[in-house]
Amino acid sequence: MAILSSPFEDRHGTESAQPAKGRRRSLVVDWLAHPQASFYLVLVPAVLLLVLGMMMVLSASSVYAYVRWDGDSYYFVKRQAVFLLVGGAMAYVFARLQPTQLKVLGWVLMAAAMILQVLTFSPLGYSNNGNTNWVNLGFSWFNIQPSEVAKLAIVMWGADIFARKEKLLGDVRHLLIPFLPASLVMIGLVVLQSDLGTGMILGAIMLSVLWYVGASWKVLVSIIGGVAAAVVVLILTAQYRMSRILGFFNPNLDPLGINHQPIRAQFALASGGWWGLGLGESRQKWGGLVESHTDYILAVIGEELGLVGTLSVLALLLILGYAGFRIAMRSDLKFCRYTAAGITSWFMIQALVNIAVVFRMMPVLGVPLPLLSYGGSALMANLMALGVLLACARQEPAARAYSERHRASRRKTLVTTAVGAKS
Repeated sequence: MAILSSPFEDRHGTESAQPAKGRRRSLVVDWLAHPQASFYLVLVPAVLLLVLGMMMVLSASSVYAYVRWDGDSYYFVKRQAVFLLVGGAMAYVFARLQPTQLKVLGWVLMAAAMILQVLTFSPLGYSNNGNTNWVNLGFSWFNIQPSEVAKLAIVMWGADIFARKEKLLGDVRHLLIPFLPASLVMIGLVVLQSDLGTGMILGAIMLSVLWYVGASWKVLVSIIGGVAAAVVVLILTAQYRMSRILGFFNPNLDPLGINHQPIRAQFALASGGWWGLGLGESRQKWGGLVESHTDYILAVIGEELGLVGTLSVLALLLILGYAGFRIAMRSDLKFCRYTAAGITSWFMIQALVNIAVVFRMMPVLGVPLPLLSYGGSALMANLMALGVLLACARQEPAARAYSERHRASRRKTLVTTAVGAKS
């Protein structure tokens, strides 16, 4: 009887090795099918971005810190390291929480964010770069920007609200109340702090959450129309905002020099070439890019590490985005699905806005690049969100089954060991 040959058998009838390309593809497919693949697809890119961010904050801020802080070139990176340690500890704790605990956390964060937002208008609030969006808690080196906490709060609180009202979301009243009024109050408080850029990011997060839970285009377009009208009014009634818009189209119409930074960022990116000038060799950080360690850190990455470094950052962000939406699609828990989608949208929208500003593709909005830019509140909020995203990854059906099998195997091993020791 003739035997059908394998597609990888050679002409002598012996099976040859599978082509390298096929083997690589098979390995990737097998790895992505692993129950814990989503967990590591979030963890690995995030860790790489955080490590790169620490390295680039040191490089980008060293000159500015030396001049401003009496010769201490490590001033900003030391602060960033503290925030990284504290935020990392919080991420570790959040990653181990169960969905019921995460739901409670969402309500706590929403209440805390609202209270802190109100405190910015009290004597505890203070201004930085024209925005009164900080709360001084009495520590000279640690202050909170409540709007960063608000981003995670809106996502998690909204996810719990919508998960509870899943069967009622066909009714517009249940869809919008209380999520829309509470979110608009939070956004309004941020805008009153003169931080329109962060307010727009919060608005985009709010709309993305509504879209994920099934809001119709009629509802979304109505909200977008109202928000757009409010944004236009806010721009027309503030000279510095008009300067940003006019300067974006024509730098000669920018009396405040707000668009000086993105132009310098373009110089930095252009001078980096393919491989960059070398780590620590940025020229723009010597005064051209004042915010080189915050909103324009990508420009310094492009200047020092070149196009390869810039594309590596974009690739890591895209992998993180893929992982977040993968978790949302695979989750069988509505809360985890909405939370993962909302956090991922927050990261991707804010990263897109930051990158567009650095590339001078849109007017200056003043938002940091997630996981990379200097900023204690932003970094800690990002790490908290990563912890929640990892917790959602652990709740994928396959991941839960894998963990249960692993725990059962460990219990069996412990029982066997104990019996063997007694005998």
